[in-house]
Amino acid sequence: MSVKFEISFAKSTRLSGGLAILLKGTDGDLPAGAESADPANVFARAAPVSGFKGKALSSLDIIAPEGAPVDRIIVIGTGKAKDVSAHDWLKLGGSAAGKIRNVEKVAIFVDAHGVDVGAKQAADFALGMLLRAYSFDTYKTKKGDEEEKGNGRKAVKVTIVTQEAASAKKLFAASEAIAGGVILARDLVNEPPNVLGPVEFAAKAKELEKLGVEVEILTEREMRRLGMGALLGVAQGSARPPRLVIMQWKGGKAKDKPVAFVGKGVVFDTGGISIKPAAGMEEMKGDMGGAAAVTGLMHTLAARGAKMNAIGVIGLVENMPDGNAQRPGDIVTSMSGQTIEIINTDAEGRLVLCDALWYTNDRFKPQIMINLATLTGAILVALGNLQAGLFSNDDTLAGELTAAGLVTDERLWRMPLGKDYDKIIDSKFADMKNSGGRYAGSITAAQFLKRFVGETPWAHLDIAGTAMGSVQDEINQSWGSGFGVRLLDELVRANYES
Repeated sequence: MSVKFEISFAKSTRLSGGLAILLKGTDGDLPAGAESADPANVFARAAPVSGFKGKALSSLDIIAPEGAPVDRIIVIGTGKAKDVSAHDWLKLGGSAAGKIRNVEKVAIFVDAHGVDVGAKQAADFALGMLLRAYSFDTYKTKKGDEEEKGNGRKAVKVTIVTQEAASAKKLFAASEAIAGGVILARDLVNEPPNVLGPVEFAAKAKELEKLGVEVEILTEREMRRLGMGALLGVAQGSARPPRLVIMQWKGGKAKDKPVAFVGKGVVFDTGGISIKPAAGMEEMKGDMGGAAAVTGLMHTLAARGAKMNAIGVIGLVENMPDGNAQRPGDIVTSMSGQTIEIINTDAEGRLVLCDALWYTNDRFKPQIMINLATLTGAILVALGNLQAGLFSNDDTLAGELTAAGLVTDERLWRMPLGKDYDKIIDSKFADMKNSGGRYAGSITAAQFLKRFVGETPWAHLDIAGTAMGSVQDEINQSWGSGFGVRLLDELVRANYES
């Protein structure tokens, strides 16, 4: 975190120096809080000159305003009242956070005239601030201007002024839990691969025990006993041993079936013997974005005390091309007993997931099962960096996920499944092959996974375009986005929590 915020809520505040941030829609005459922050109505003169009309996320910066009790006023536009969505409040908070520099205290007036502002909107605004404040600079020895001036690590005191202060404060506790989960996921994706191997990742997940999550870690020996030949085949070329981490959050009744989340955790992917091109290979440190999202989600559910039972399972391996690495042409036996011909060692994520999915379904009998994986480059060709691919064997679950994506703006686009695609991954020598070739690559990968989930309602989220290197916006300026944490928390909150 390059900027730290200490956020509080109040119905009113006494202004004396510092920064005031005001919100204004296109419908009202004055910004929220103008009466106390701008008694001389400098805004009325500055707005026409700058062309500020309150359009969404536009801003007006007034330095040393005449007759004001603060040193600086920033007005941020909310747009038309009828157009302000739930996610827009996160963006407004992120936009505000991005403008806070060289100041120790900030008052933010969110009750914009003509805009419907309740406790949820105020808490979402604060969440947006926390998400925007994140940056990963752990390994930088030279700090930026803010830190050179002593402002980078010093907490900025932020007071959010709203008539719904008491209720907003209560809701903000859940917002902090969400932010903590997203930031954990971002940290994991951003860590360099020499620092974060399977063992180190498992240790990070183990720390969730502080929040009440039960964590088990299976070693290579235990996975071999279980017959996880697909997962272990990926790991055999690396000097770093694999791990399978099982996280349990028991916030519901003992009789309630859990909701299960499974993540691909390839901590670095060279492609193995089917080695990737050198250009851009450094980005394969993020090939564990699915496991990062699952770990971040479990943090969020535990931190906010979600009233449901959740299982998080992550398969952690490194895919390397040494003398012991698996070869194209090898045949491995998965935990399910199904055999797999290896066509391409760079189609490794599905091999990790198939054993993790089978294990999760067999042991926990979940009511639904969702896996997340940076699985295919083909999904970027189809959807780019703006949406993740959704594949599912259950229309109800697919609908719930799509709806959650629209609320959080972590959007999903449903892709097809079908028996005809199954034929592409049939093998002459085994029950299936791990790659069907270039065409329909994301779909055949999903068809592969579908063979390991039985009749359980299941969804596969291909987040290759959204977990890392995604489009930067008002709430994320990081390479690792933490995609999936807010999406799945909303899914749980709306559909699976008592």
